Amino acid sequence: MRIAISTDGDFVSAHFGRCPAFTIVEIENGKIVKQESIENPGHQPGFIPQFLHQRGVECIICGGMGRRATSFFSEYGIQTILGVSGTVNDTLEKLQKGTLEGSESLCKPGSGKGYGLDKTECDHPEQHRGEH
Repeated sequence: MRIAISTDGDFVSAHFGRCPAFTIVEIENGKIVKQESIENPGHQPGFIPQFLHQRGVECIICGGMGRRATSFFSEYGIQTILGVSGTVNDTLEKLQKGTLEGSESLCKPGSGKGYGLDKTECDHPEQHRGEH
């Protein structure tokens, strides 16, 4: 299974569309067989789901994502796991153990709408890096 994790440094990014990069991992029989980092190609409605689909991604993990983005991923058959925070390494460890759990998106609906790439803040409560 190929999985994409929205990545900001060593942490899962709270904002999938505006993360600096995606960590792409391939997991077979509970083991990571390939891992790479690719730069975010840019935030445009529907583009990232298509971009990741073309790379064989079957699941995306992130902190937050709007309903519209979730539906774009669904159209490509890509599972979304939202509400994940912490380091990428901890997330990968949980994936391998089968203990990774998602929850509600860390962003309020519409928090990125109309802002484009210049949006630097979200409307979710203030949290320290790596905790959102």
